Amino acid sequence: MTGDNGHVTIIGAGIVGVSCAAFLQREGYAVTIVDRNEPGLGTSFGNAGSVSPSAILPVAMPGMMKKVPGWLLDPLGPLTIRWSYLPVIMPWLLRFLRHATRDECVRVATAMRSLMETVFDDYSAILDESTFRSLIRRNGCLYVYDSRDELDAAGWSLDLRRRLGAEMQEIGESEIRELEPALNRRFKLGVFAPDNGSTVDPHLLVKAIAGKVRANGGTIIQAEVSDVEIGPAGPVALQTSGGRLPVDRLVLAAGAWSGPLARKLGSKVPLETQRGYHVTFSEPGIDVHRTVMWNKRSVFINPMACGLRIAGTVELAGLSAPPNYARADRLGEIAVEMFPDLKTAQQSRWMGHRPCLPDSLPVIDRSPRFANTVFAFGHQHVGICSGGPTGRHVADLVCGRSSRIDLSPFSARRF
Repeated sequence: MTGDNGHVTIIGAGIVGVSCAAFLQREGYAVTIVDRNEPGLGTSFGNAGSVSPSAILPVAMPGMMKKVPGWLLDPLGPLTIRWSYLPVIMPWLLRFLRHATRDECVRVATAMRSLMETVFDDYSAILDESTFRSLIRRNGCLYVYDSRDELDAAGWSLDLRRRLGAEMQEIGESEIRELEPALNRRFKLGVFAPDNGSTVDPHLLVKAIAGKVRANGGTIIQAEVSDVEIGPAGPVALQTSGGRLPVDRLVLAAGAWSGPLARKLGSKVPLETQRGYHVTFSEPGIDVHRTVMWNKRSVFINPMACGLRIAGTVELAGLSAPPNYARADRLGEIAVEMFPDLKTAQQSRWMGHRPCLPDSLPVIDRSPRFANTVFAFGHQHVGICSGGPTGRHVADLVCGRSSRIDLSPFSARRF
């Protein structure tokens, strides 16, 4: 790519950053990506792998307030807070819980559906056809339930997704067995979302997009960004562990680490990390064909090239606390509950940082202060689902044209 339209520097080499770079190249920009890690080795590495345009519900759901006390009493439950971090997180948590209403759920889900419904088209636009077909499959997602009461409790949220265009088919035990024979027979009811899909490996997906960015003339620098040098009209350079890096236009896509730089660039966003864990079984000994979610446990299981991965739960403990791998071990126990014949001897554990804002919407917006800067962070639990679409809309913002969707729900000025 010649970079006839100028140069853009992207901070962040996760799925959002590399997607932004790829779409900007399509618009004729030269690009440089800078990250302390190699592409895909941050939060994107441990993603559950869902590529689901119906994964649009906020983290703060109606009725959550009643469940939080019980969750917090269970150190291995779906939500936990390190008590030492409670004074820090409390203002953010209260703000987060204020969004746990039906009206807010509808608002957030509507915005996220508009963002993610083009996800397959967006990835196909920045990947070669053969690479796309080898890394992304569209064979549906299966949601499973213990009982009719459990499914009925999810009825309102399922209907919301249907109203917003997602196909969600209620199925019975025989259909569940046909889709996933290895599942525990305790699951009598399910919902099948045929338009959803997954990636066989989120790390490989990021690497593939980054590889194409390089092949098209992009530069990827492995260095940590410590500060931004501001000139009269905006950022003019980054201070990095590799030295000073001049910039013309800037995209901030550093995930959970975006907060301090966003403040420097004109927006004091309330960004927090919802730490998530995964376990990957490299020799599972069973066949699982698609993403399976157990609604009650808030976990996803996905068959990948590297094995069978289970991911989920939320831990609020900040960016610096060491992992509590007992949470990953609990995920392993849940995986066996779901798939009794699963072989667990060969496994690896991981913890990563999901960048979350109180209303579960990312920031996709120009800096309120500097015209040459665009924000693209805060994609919470759906980075792979929304990374490609975000790249397309960031390119629109950098080009100075209107996006094909309403980006006002993703404004940095909403806080």
